[in-house]
Amino acid sequence: MEHITAAEYNRITAETRDARMKWFKEARFGMFVHYGLFSHFGSGEWCMAQQNYTIEEYEQYARAFSPKPGCTDEWCALAKKAGAKYAVLTTRHHEGFSLWKSDANPYNSWNYCGRDLVQEFVDSCRKYGLRIGLYSSVMDWHHPDGWRCVYDPDARRRFTDYIEALNTELLTRYGKIDILWYDMPHPMRHSESWDSINRNHRLRQLQPDILINNRSKLPEDFSTPEESVDPEDRYWEACMTFNGISWGYLDSEQAAAYSYTPQQILRMMNTCCSNGGNLLLNIGPMADGTVPPEAIAPLETVGRWLEVNGEAVYGMKPNINGSFNGCTVNGSSASEDRKTVYLWNRIWLKKPTMQLGGFMSAPKSVSFLATGEPIDFEMDGHRLILKNLPTEIPDKIAGITVIKLEFDEEAKYKFMSYYPHTNYGINLAGDLVQN
Repeated sequence: MEHITAAEYNRITAETRDARMKWFKEARFGMFVHYGLFSHFGSGEWCMAQQNYTIEEYEQYARAFSPKPGCTDEWCALAKKAGAKYAVLTTRHHEGFSLWKSDANPYNSWNYCGRDLVQEFVDSCRKYGLRIGLYSSVMDWHHPDGWRCVYDPDARRRFTDYIEALNTELLTRYGKIDILWYDMPHPMRHSESWDSINRNHRLRQLQPDILINNRSKLPEDFSTPEESVDPEDRYWEACMTFNGISWGYLDSEQAAAYSYTPQQILRMMNTCCSNGGNLLLNIGPMADGTVPPEAIAPLETVGRWLEVNGEAVYGMKPNINGSFNGCTVNGSSASEDRKTVYLWNRIWLKKPTMQLGGFMSAPKSVSFLATGEPIDFEMDGHRLILKNLPTEIPDKIAGITVIKLEFDEEAKYKFMSYYPHTNYGINLAGDLVQN
């Protein structure tokens, strides 16, 4: 088999990374779909291990696996309606059950119910214009070498060959795939033990434009902070459950109380898009593949909001300087050249004026993004004062009103510019500098 050094692999992938990542950094929003045998239990995707089912006991549930016709269409139609630009499916979770007609793994959906869910998912993504991501666990509780690989060299070779064979099937049978989304490279601790460099190099030759995440013990193309929206200084994607409890299906009546509102989703989205990241928001379908009811209305609301405010999200939308996202009332994003600032107003003050501190230059125009209606304004020192505003909340969809500020050149802004003692200092030239 072909081998490559780490330095050469990193050089090759780095040369094409920006071009390959272009669509990803413009997408900003994707849908994660966690579906498998675990969906039957309603107690989370780790139930096999956490509840100590034996392999033989757990296998019995594969015989009852029966996704309803068209379930992948239901997932992808909702993703499209929500404004997501891509979707990622758990093709094989840690339980080891493959959702496709696999030759490498006979423990698969085709052999148990005659369904290739990966093919159906890929077809549905293309039907609804979504980029395609395939999740692939490295850990496998069902495979006999899944734990022996730690101490048995022969088992390690068999198991790494098995992992490569599975991913080779995924990247050769379904046309163009956009993301290979690895997860859980346990129990081995190093990329060398997994042979990740050589495997990923060979897989990339099958799909030259593929994006690979950082969960095969290599940094690869993008990071994946989980259950936290923590910006990083590289390409990144915050992957979030819908309820802060489980990726897999939970009883909808009880899970609804923990589920995200449209406002919470949009706040996470604002943090992501204004800091160079994406939001990958999960749904955990029911045993038959039905979308959990508590996810539908919030996602549809987000989609309606994005229809009129998407300009503030999609594409490169950096913050001015990380300022507004830390404020109680407002968040912000900006055009790539920072000549356009999008003010995300989360709490409307219901007053005819709004005072924004820190702007060092005046915009040439201010308007409501959703309608294009102009807003009167004036500059007073470092304060931009918006005038003659409606006292009722302008945004009737999610209550988050986006105000668009356009400048002749890059917007000049200094956070709390009248108060340099608040997280800022003054250098010898008299300029404000961050401590």
